[in-house]
Amino acid sequence: MTPFTAELVGTMLLILLGNGVVANVVLKGTKGNSSGWIVITTAWALAVFVGVTVAGPASGAHLNPAVTIGLAVAGKFSWDLVPTYIAAQMLGGMLGAFLVWLFNKDHFAITEDEGAKLACFSTGPAIRNTLSNLISEIIGTFVLVFVIFHFSDPSISLNADPTAKVGLGSVGALPVTLLVWAIGLSLGGTTGYAINPARDLAPRIMHALLPVKGSSDWGYAWIPVAGPILGAIIAAVLFGIIH
Repeated sequence: MTPFTAELVGTMLLILLGNGVVANVVLKGTKGNSSGWIVITTAWALAVFVGVTVAGPASGAHLNPAVTIGLAVAGKFSWDLVPTYIAAQMLGGMLGAFLVWLFNKDHFAITEDEGAKLACFSTGPAIRNTLSNLISEIIGTFVLVFVIFHFSDPSISLNADPTAKVGLGSVGALPVTLLVWAIGLSLGGTTGYAINPARDLAPRIMHALLPVKGSSDWGYAWIPVAGPILGAIIAAVLFGIIH
């Protein structure tokens, strides 16, 4: 298990289980149809637990380009490794989204609601307002990354070895699970809390490539990419200032 493989497999599992629960809740005829927001946020948190558990020992389990960039900005991760990690996360996200479609293929076929089918791949706003939606993603990801920094071993300083495998896996899976669950329950209602470009952009690409009817909503697609990255950078800068 190399860091690249760990990030790919971990992100694949994250998306398979995370987008899988959305499919279970919104697609027609599933056993979990209409089971609601609590089911979605809980399963997404547990999806993080699974992904972090698998990837943590080999890569630090970033599973999220925003986390990778935030750690690099804070000096906790080598910039040289950032492209490799992001490539693995994007490929893993695409593979996970493909598996969600394959697993639920019959239910996609009988679901008429194109918005519901897109929701099984990517996020969307409850109220479409560019600035408000961007702020939601910035704040949600700020909380994610800022708290992750505080989960880390206090012996790890901003001047730590930049090649060290520091990330979600360094703190154990359970605290991150609870953090993501809290973000989903408290801050997820406006945009669906992407807080992860690989969680949104990679599956959205697969939605466009797979035989799933409906728009991929590319006009909105930049928000769950730019918002998380900005939120992570702000978290890293603030952490550096106050520590």
